[in-house]
Amino acid sequence: MIRNVLGSVLALAGAAAAVLSPFRDWYDGRLGRHYRVDELFTGITAGRPGPLGSILVAFLFAALLAVVGVVLRSRLLVAAAGVVVLGFTVLWMVRQGESVGSLTVAGDGAGLGWGVAGAAAGGVLLLLGAVVMSGRRGAGRRSVRKGHDRPYTAPGSENPDTWPPTQEPGPSVQTSTLPEPEPELYTGPDPVRRRPDAAPDDRDTAPYPVVPDEGPGEGPGESPGEGPDADRRPRG
Repeated sequence: MIRNVLGSVLALAGAAAAVLSPFRDWYDGRLGRHYRVDELFTGITAGRPGPLGSILVAFLFAALLAVVGVVLRSRLLVAAAGVVVLGFTVLWMVRQGESVGSLTVAGDGAGLGWGVAGAAAGGVLLLLGAVVMSGRRGAGRRSVRKGHDRPYTAPGSENPDTWPPTQEPGPSVQTSTLPEPEPELYTGPDPVRRRPDAAPDDRDTAPYPVVPDEGPGEGPGESPGEGPDADRRPRG
């Protein structure tokens, strides 16, 4: 933006200097607006043109190009205005040198005047303004940067945005090649054992101590020889 402002100031100053130069002496006390535009192509004469036929019209056109270029920030238009001003100034110097034989610079105003210097300076300032201006390219870069600041839009259902991303197993997935450990053998008591008074299909899976079988007629708390069948045993 600073370059555009500085270039615009230079361009406008150059356009103003170019427009004011025909109102000052160009050569031997003759004003620049007293030269006809067609004389720059056919040769300098002593006649004076009308308001719309002088060199002032060319400089007004160049100033208009410069103003439009500053408004549109167009470096091309500003440079074209500078080329028009410098071109007409150089062409006038060539025709004036042909008419008088040579161009001189004298302190008493007999030679080149300040009007020619103002026109040349205006053309140079217009070209400098075109070089300094950044033009519309800077606006395009800002629009591109603004485009990156737009909010992120999630994709459609065909490409869902999931996080964390899923990774399919492939050749890069490492798998263990160690053999699986063998199960240890059980060395404790057998939990499946049949009770003495259990049915064939009724099994007690809970371990319990083994009680020795008791003889007939011997119940708990009775000694051998006692009981209901003790009298049936032969006595010796």
